[in-house]
Amino acid sequence: MTLSITGLTIDIAGRRVVDGVDLEVADGARVGLIGESGSGKSLTALAVLGLLPDDARVGGSIHWEGRELIGMPDRDLARLRGDEIGMVFQEPQTALNPIRTVGRQIAESIRIHQRGVSRAEAWARAVEEARRVKLPDPEAIVRRYPHQLSGGQRQRVAIAMALACRPRLLIADEPTTALDVTIQAEILELLHHLADEDGMALVFITHDLAVLSQIATDAVVLESGRVAESGPLRMLLRSPASPVTQALLRDATATLWRPGGRA
Repeated sequence: MTLSITGLTIDIAGRRVVDGVDLEVADGARVGLIGESGSGKSLTALAVLGLLPDDARVGGSIHWEGRELIGMPDRDLARLRGDEIGMVFQEPQTALNPIRTVGRQIAESIRIHQRGVSRAEAWARAVEEARRVKLPDPEAIVRRYPHQLSGGQRQRVAIAMALACRPRLLIADEPTTALDVTIQAEILELLHHLADEDGMALVFITHDLAVLSQIATDAVVLESGRVAESGPLRMLLRSPASPVTQALLRDATATLWRPGGRA
């Protein structure tokens, strides 16, 4: 088992926001973490990488490759991020440095995690990573700044940065929410392709069951910080047991069949 979360609890400002979450992600698996806004799905992901606010209190266990991550020193967690576990956030505009070219940012991600790589080597690899995520004219686009790119192109840059060191696991936190339907489909297809190519496990976080059905095989449904139900996604779609999953399914069905939807 690559990632094993058991009984995860998170308290912030004296309030329990995640309460007893369990999540298992095997090598190469594609697991969805789904729930409405405020359900605790993003906080669960941030706990894996040790990126919670300083005042957060974390309990339970997060095992990665047999190592306990809760309480792991920051220096060790920093090495793990990007090298073994990558993360893509919902809005790349906030994750990218506005005053550095996107190529320099991809190259820096490589040099941080792989010692001995020269600046020239890292730049050449940045161009290749831009090509790998299917950015147009990668030699030119790596010299641009984030504000010169479209939202979909910025998200591809964020994916390139997250995967530059070939992590074993990618956590994608609502990576298509701010994109239109056509670009959403392209990003989902890209993640499919890269996960297959690298043999990488994927945790995909979303509030949209219609999106999740295009990329995950299993799902954990969160409600108010607790697991409402979990299992193979096809079973949850066929026979949702919890009210929150039923509501998510109704929303997904409405999205699929309204004018301009995915159907």
